[in-house]
Amino acid sequence: MPQLAGIDHLALTVRDLAVSAAFYERLFGFAPIGELEGEGLHRRLFRLPSGTNIGLTQHETPVDGDFSPFTPGLDHVGFGVADVATLREWAAHLDEQGIHHSGLVEAPYGTALSVKDPDGVALEFFVGA
Repeated sequence: MPQLAGIDHLALTVRDLAVSAAFYERLFGFAPIGELEGEGLHRRLFRLPSGTNIGLTQHETPVDGDFSPFTPGLDHVGFGVADVATLREWAAHLDEQGIHHSGLVEAPYGTALSVKDPDGVALEFFVGA
């Protein structure tokens, strides 16, 4: 069977590229590495320290309504962190940026810190137990 090397990129559709790009720049603490203009779309690309790319895409065809994890497709995006201390650092960073978050939520399988982007996409910072 062919082997996978990991996730290269994740593309998220956004309603307003300028608003979402500004949110993710505050969230990640760095600017996008590039832009793409294609037929009917505009995209900004962020590269995480792990090498995974996050693309924010605004399509010219408008869509009504917010993201819902109950619609088939994406439920949430989970970012791995090293330990609970790093989760606490993320919580402090989110507070500094004025980004509302869940606080640390402990479960038997790990600890999470969750936020929502401007379109309602759930983002989770997570460390396993």
